[in-house]
Amino acid sequence: MANKHIGSHFDEFLREEGMLDDAESVAAKRVIAFQIAREMERANISQSELARRMKTSRSAVERLLDPANPSVTLSTLERAASAVGKRLTVQLSA
Repeated sequence: MANKHIGSHFDEFLREEGMLDDAESVAAKRVIAFQIAREMERANISQSELARRMKTSRSAVERLLDPANPSVTLSTLERAASAVGKRLTVQLSA
């Protein structure tokens, strides 16, 4: 029996299995968490300092920086970006 996925794109497989949206969401969160952590390192900002700048708790910052935790709002991402001197941009693409 031939495997219908041989030679296809991984995105096609994920789409057919109903997992593409979740995979893309997790990937985007991982990238943003990495970028915030990198900016924190560049500016020598601790998690506690980021929490202070964002007017939130350190545990909220830990959740924000956890690449496996997809639960984060745009508002939180905007505050985090601002706290490290950056601006969050969101766009739709095909």
